Amino acid sequence: MPRLSRQTQDSRITMTTNHPNHPPLTGATLALGSLSVGLAGFMTVLDSSIANVAIPTISGNLGVSVDEGTWVITVFAAANAIAIPLTGWLTQRLGQVRLFVGSILLFVFASWLCGIAPTLPILLLARVLQGAVAGPLIPMSQALLLSSWPKAKSSLALSLFSMIVVTGPIVGPALGGWVTDSYSWSWIFYINIPVGLFAAAMVWLLYRKRDTPARKLPIDVVGLVLLIVWVASLQVMLDKGKDLDWFSSNTIIVLTIVAAVGLALFIVWELTEKNPIVDLTLFKQRNFLGGTVSIAVAYGIFFGTLVLLPQWMQEYLGYRAVDAGLATAPLGIFAVIGAPIMGKILPRSDARIIGTFAFIGFAIVYYMRSYFYTDLSEGYIILPTLLQGIPMALFFAPLTVIILSGQPPEKVPAAAGLSTFGRMFFGGIGTSIAGVVWNNRTIMHHEILTQQSSPTNPIFNAQMNTYHSALGLSQQASYALFDHTVQSQAAMLGLNDVFYGAALIMIIIIPLIWITKPGKAGGSSDAAAAAH
Repeated sequence: MPRLSRQTQDSRITMTTNHPNHPPLTGATLALGSLSVGLAGFMTVLDSSIANVAIPTISGNLGVSVDEGTWVITVFAAANAIAIPLTGWLTQRLGQVRLFVGSILLFVFASWLCGIAPTLPILLLARVLQGAVAGPLIPMSQALLLSSWPKAKSSLALSLFSMIVVTGPIVGPALGGWVTDSYSWSWIFYINIPVGLFAAAMVWLLYRKRDTPARKLPIDVVGLVLLIVWVASLQVMLDKGKDLDWFSSNTIIVLTIVAAVGLALFIVWELTEKNPIVDLTLFKQRNFLGGTVSIAVAYGIFFGTLVLLPQWMQEYLGYRAVDAGLATAPLGIFAVIGAPIMGKILPRSDARIIGTFAFIGFAIVYYMRSYFYTDLSEGYIILPTLLQGIPMALFFAPLTVIILSGQPPEKVPAAAGLSTFGRMFFGGIGTSIAGVVWNNRTIMHHEILTQQSSPTNPIFNAQMNTYHSALGLSQQASYALFDHTVQSQAAMLGLNDVFYGAALIMIIIIPLIWITKPGKAGGSSDAAAAAH
């Protein structure tokens, strides 16, 4: 990470801690404090990806479809996105340490509820609670780390924070797959309990006397309610649209209207409210507009496709959950290696150029995946996943430099919070849309492939005869095997379409970066801190 000037460091630490008079921690206390705070942040990031490979298992055990099972991911992301804008108000209302420890303990409780959930609705309610209370954990872990380290080493603290966050995608899928196969899917949530209790106890022990003062502040209740209404309505509409045949269903029509009206009222209210929960005036700045929209759309594509890949591997390639997790885990390797390198390069570079290379890199990876086929070897799955870590290393920090450049110090927390909200919200939306597109394209390809499967087609008859003579199958079994083969191929073609579309969108959003002005090099450390 580049070294901040003393003035910038003082401004940053004052801004993030709201109570700069506490001396930094030293020695073993600093090490233990950093470990405890880092564990809490890592636990939150891990939980956003650890369930990805377990969705087929969870769905089977709870007696629901895999499409319904993906709600386990999307409701967490949506609730987390809604909670993030409340972090600033809650910090001032409760104090940093009390908010942080309380959020950890509630996260542990929600994880326990997830583990014991006997039905999908109860699991989803627990995941909503888990996502909501996780909202303050990432920004608060960043702030507490900064307050723990000497000002001269704040860039090292931010580097540690970035490393903690980036390792989540490496550990999450592999750990989730191993736990699911070796024990039970419930344990992907139970493992949060000892980690969370340890982190909460240590943070309270070490930081309780360093808490920021609490004071009563008004909260934008109307804005919060409108935010919940339009986000929840849109999420449910996207997730249930396929099951209810979209706009032939009155439920989907009502949800769409509620989401649209709620969003419109939310925008009007937030632009006129004296103390808005979300500062929408930030979008008047072209750097914030271009950077936030591009990072949100790109993250929605990244997270949506990240969910589909292990799901396809388990459903159609017969992979165990642990194998699917190990095959997708390498995406974080280059991201971790590249994080400190990025910190040195960024201050001397144009963030727009690096961001452009990131989107081009993502497009190349998705284009490579658009040529997957049904008997693909694991090595060909791992290669683009490994390479995806390179654009990941080039992605977050440069775009956040663009978003935060030119912001006055008092606006940086609001800008970082709103861009994080957009990114997390689009992560949930991207998961829903990716699933819908994959399903629709699979149905289309299935219809095309089965058009020629009639008794009048000699090629089809020859294939049925092969099943009968070579495999000894009955006519009914032969038809079932043929349909399974067609479905597997259709799903593969549908997934290829999703990846091809993702590659195109990554290229299309590049101009959004170039409507912005070059980011200031001095803001790179702020960006690195807020990027996750």
